[in-house]
Amino acid sequence: MTAPAAPRSDLAPHGHPQRWLILGVICLAQLTVLLDNTVLNVAIPSLTTELDASTADVQWMINAYSLVQAGLLLTAGSSADRYGRKKMLVVGLALFGVGSLVAGLAQSSGQLIAARAGMGVGGALLLTTTLAVVVQIFDDTERVKAIGIWSTVSSLGFAAGPLFGGFVLDHFWWGAIFLINIPVALIALAAVVRLVPESKSGQGERPDLLGALLSTIGMTAVVFAIISGPEHGWTSGRVLLTAFVGAAVMAGFVLWELHIPNPMLDMHFFRNQKFVGAVAGAILVAFGMGGSLFLLTQHLQFVLGYGPLEAGLRTAPMALTVVALNLTGLGARLVRAWGTPVVIAAGMSGLAAGLAAIAVLGRHGYGGMLFGLVVMGAGIALAMPAMANAIMSAIPPEKAGVGAGVNGTLAEFGNGLGVAVLGAVMNARFAALVPAAVGASSLPAALAAAGSPEAREQIKDAFASGLEVSQLAGAVAVLAGGLVAALLLRRAERSEASASGAATTATSQVEKAGDRADSTGPQA
Repeated sequence: MTAPAAPRSDLAPHGHPQRWLILGVICLAQLTVLLDNTVLNVAIPSLTTELDASTADVQWMINAYSLVQAGLLLTAGSSADRYGRKKMLVVGLALFGVGSLVAGLAQSSGQLIAARAGMGVGGALLLTTTLAVVVQIFDDTERVKAIGIWSTVSSLGFAAGPLFGGFVLDHFWWGAIFLINIPVALIALAAVVRLVPESKSGQGERPDLLGALLSTIGMTAVVFAIISGPEHGWTSGRVLLTAFVGAAVMAGFVLWELHIPNPMLDMHFFRNQKFVGAVAGAILVAFGMGGSLFLLTQHLQFVLGYGPLEAGLRTAPMALTVVALNLTGLGARLVRAWGTPVVIAAGMSGLAAGLAAIAVLGRHGYGGMLFGLVVMGAGIALAMPAMANAIMSAIPPEKAGVGAGVNGTLAEFGNGLGVAVLGAVMNARFAALVPAAVGASSLPAALAAAGSPEAREQIKDAFASGLEVSQLAGAVAVLAGGLVAALLLRRAERSEASASGAATTATSQVEKAGDRADSTGPQA
C-alpha cells in the first residue's frame, strides 16, 4: 500500500502570514450562517400573512435549514478534506448566497422551504471548512486563541439571530433578512479566493460514498426526531419511528466505517481518551447551553411576563460574556498556564454553577437570572475553545474537515438532547404539581383552564418549580460530565507523556550504545 501523502498547503512554518485577516473573513461568513439558524423565528407573523403559510409550512421553513445542515456536517467535512478546504469554502459561500437570494424573493411557502434547504447545504460546508481552515493556518501556540474567537462567533450568532431579525423587520419587509446575506457572501467569497490557502489531505483513496449517504440519512433522522419531540410528544409514533430509523442507520454507518480500509470517519479515534473526553465535554456544553436557553425563554415570557424581543435581550448577557472573555484571549492563556483538563473542568463547573444560580436565584426575578447567565457565559468561554481544540488536536491534520464535522455534529446533538431531557424533566415536575382540576400538561392550556386568579398563580408557581428542578438536573449532569471529561483528558496527557519519555529513553540508550561501539572499535 502506498503511504498517504502529506497534507497539501501553502502555509508558513509558524502559521500563515495573513492568518488573522483570514480568520476575520471566515468568522464573518460563519456569523451569517449562524444567524440564519434563529433569525426566522421573529418573522413568523409576517410569513403567515404574506405567504399564507400554515403552521406546518412555518415549521418546515425553520427546520429545513437546521435539518439539512446537521445531516450534512460529517459529509461536508470529509469532502473538504478530500477535495480541498478552500474549494469547499467557496462552494459553500456560493450556495449560501444563491439560497439567500431565492429565499428573499420567494413567492410561496414551497419556494422558501426549498431555498432554506439549499442554504443548509451551504451552511454545512461553511461550518466545517471554517474550523478546518483555522486549524490549518494557525500553529499550536495561537490555535487555542483562534478557536476561542471562532467559538465566540458561534455564541454571538446563536444569541443575536432574534435581535437582528427584529431590527430588520422593524425597517424592511421579511425578505430583507435573507437578502442582507448576499453582500456579506460576496465580500467573503472575494476575500477567500484571494487570501485563504488551499489545503487537503492529498490521499488517493476512493471516496466513501456509502458512508456519506448513511451518515447524512442517519443524522437527519436523529435531528428530525429531536426537533419533532417537543411538538408531537416524545412517545408518539412519528418521533419513535424516526428516532429508531436514525439510530439503526447510524449503527450501520459505524459498522461500515469499521469494515472499509479508508473510512470517512475512523472509528479508532474513539479509542483515544483525549478524543473521547473532548467529545463528552462538547456534548454536555451544548446540552447545558441549549437546554437552559430553551427553558429560559419560556421562564422570561410565561412566568416573568416579558415579550419575545424583551426576552431575547435578557438572554444576551451570556453571549456577551462569552464574547468579552474570548476576545481577551483569557481561555488561551489559561490553557497554557493550567493545561486543557483543568480549564475544561473549571469551565464546566462554571456552566453548572450558572445553571444552579438561575434555578435558585432567578425563580421570581431577573436579577438572580442575570448573575447566573454571566457565570454560565464565563464557563462556556473557558470550556468551548479548549474542547474544540482538544477534538481537533486528537485527529490527524489531514482529517481536519472531518474533525470539524464531528465538532459541529456534537453541538447539534447536544443542543437537541438538552432541549429533550431538560424539557421532559420540567414537564414531569409541572404535571405533578399542577392542580388536578385543571388537567392540562402545558402552561398555556393550564392557564386557559384555570378558573380563578389564585389558580393561575398556583399554575405559574408549578411551572417555575418545574424550571428550577430541570435547571438543577442540567447543572448536575454538566458538572459530572465535565469532571469525567477532564479526567479522561488528564489520563490521555499522562499516557502521551509516558510514551514520549519512553521513546526519548530508548533513543538515548541507542545513542550511548553507538558511542561505546565507536570508542571500543579496532585501533590502528
